Amino acid sequence: MQLRRSLFILPNLFTVSSIFCGFDAMRLLSTADSPAADPARYRTAALLLVFAMFFDIIDGRVARLTRTQSAFGLQFDSLADVISFGLAPSLLAWRWALAPLGDAGVAVCFIYVACGAIRLARFNVLATREHDAEARPGKYIVGLPIPGAAGMLIALVLANDSVHGRLFAHASGLALMMLTVSALMVSTVQFRSFKDVQLTGWRPLAAIAAAVGSTVLVGTRLGPAFALPWLLGCYLAFGLVESALRVSRRPRATSRT
Repeated sequence: MQLRRSLFILPNLFTVSSIFCGFDAMRLLSTADSPAADPARYRTAALLLVFAMFFDIIDGRVARLTRTQSAFGLQFDSLADVISFGLAPSLLAWRWALAPLGDAGVAVCFIYVACGAIRLARFNVLATREHDAEARPGKYIVGLPIPGAAGMLIALVLANDSVHGRLFAHASGLALMMLTVSALMVSTVQFRSFKDVQLTGWRPLAAIAAAVGSTVLVGTRLGPAFALPWLLGCYLAFGLVESALRVSRRPRATSRT
């Protein structure tokens, strides 16, 4: 009984660690000077959010391995995601580039946080229905996961830092990207969860080889900081292409029936 209680606490400790990373990133950003005058704080805040992504991945894996999934863990994880992948990345984007846009920059950051919260609420509702029905997790997720959206922002900050702020010529580019990922979070576009991936057969191995090879190539040519934006960009493109193909095939299937 004591062991069972200890195992229940374990995944929640990783969730708490994710919250701490998001909180500490916001603490650093709230006391930071401009990115040009104090780049180290922005770099540290972005790296803290990368660690938050790592802890977010681990807590779910640990819960499944120890069979300690629970409704509490589901809700707690979503609350942590709002902090670490909603509020913290939006503050990072605001302090890094969007502050000169004034109210327009505030609106973009708020839209991002609101869409992230809506996406998490919808995920919790769908996950609860699956749990009630005792269904296995599907291989697709409706809407872009908020860690993926936050990952794009974090990766761009790190890539921008590696090229000394030359990545975006104007803040409107980042604002447009934030609005795009915000729309994808609340969309019905289906992205793969990779929970059903089995390393058997040549197709999964070929896909992994292509992803690793292209990432190494991009990291070698452009720099290691561009590897994460490339991977996340491929994930977005793959989801959009799959959804487009699914929609294009639907009329054919309907006409045949």
